[in-house]
Amino acid sequence: MKTTRWIVLMALTLTSAPALAGSPERLGTSGADEMRIGVGVRSLGMGGADLGNISGVEALFYNPGGLAMGTAPTEVMFSYSRLIADMDLNYVALTQKMGNVGTLGISVKALSVGDIERTTESAPDGTGEIFSPTFAVIGLSYGRELTDRVAFGGTIAYLNEDILQENARGFSLDFGFQYDTDYRGLRFGLAMKNVGPAPEFTGTDLERLQQVSGDDPNAAKRALSSSSAGFELPTYFQFGLSYPAVHMPQGTLTLHGLYSSNSFMVDEGRLGAEYLYRKDYALRAGYKFTSDGSDLFGLTYGVGLRMAIGTSHLWLDYAGEQVSDFFDDVQHVALTFQF
Repeated sequence: MKTTRWIVLMALTLTSAPALAGSPERLGTSGADEMRIGVGVRSLGMGGADLGNISGVEALFYNPGGLAMGTAPTEVMFSYSRLIADMDLNYVALTQKMGNVGTLGISVKALSVGDIERTTESAPDGTGEIFSPTFAVIGLSYGRELTDRVAFGGTIAYLNEDILQENARGFSLDFGFQYDTDYRGLRFGLAMKNVGPAPEFTGTDLERLQQVSGDDPNAAKRALSSSSAGFELPTYFQFGLSYPAVHMPQGTLTLHGLYSSNSFMVDEGRLGAEYLYRKDYALRAGYKFTSDGSDLFGLTYGVGLRMAIGTSHLWLDYAGEQVSDFFDDVQHVALTFQF
């Protein structure tokens, strides 16, 4: 009976997803797009399509509902990504099982866009000043198995953006479910991402010295502070299926499919596959389908290797994302320790 109620709840959530659907007219109108940049190299190799069976520390970004499904009591991940236009992304995450209480996780994602020459209205060719914007997202997550087939999780994330003397801070919520259908290993997952109020920029560069109406004409000008307009977060909803299609004596081929309903861009479809040999070697591939002709990304690929270190394990993962124009492929590497 409890399982039936959870299925109904997830179905209601799914039927509400079209209300988020984006359109080409909304492209580029949200802020904080670093919140959309994927982390977790195993999943990236499959195009981020494994929402239905992602687990453990990998699930922190994609679907916190899979957080409690990890097999190791403690997992630690370090990853580095070389993005387009020489941007760098660093990520560290930790998960810890807490017995019957559930599983806790914490993650930090930091994006550096490199050095930029400052320009102004009076100096459009540059002032000679160099600045380096930084963007960070810190997440605190919790996941728990509600039944032997249903898991739920959530994340509260703190956003911080620094550009010159301006700063924007905000927070968002993520929610995720996973459900094991008990039919030949078929699983599905739901995730709602980046739900929160619109942050705005404030800082000393937005201050102006101005004579206020009614002041003594001989009085010094006052420093008046202002703020930018608020920018909406890139909210989106995803639904995914995972199915172990081929079982072999030494390995398993698992297929994944995902639909993403995006608030500020066209909707997407993703397919992914992973062949796991003896639970120690992995080959992965994925592809994104979109009607946005300007999208740079499509094919993804990756490999993984698990090594035993005493009673613990270390996963070394690599993933690449093919870029259609102008740039080299995006590269991701990660180390994941399981204790």
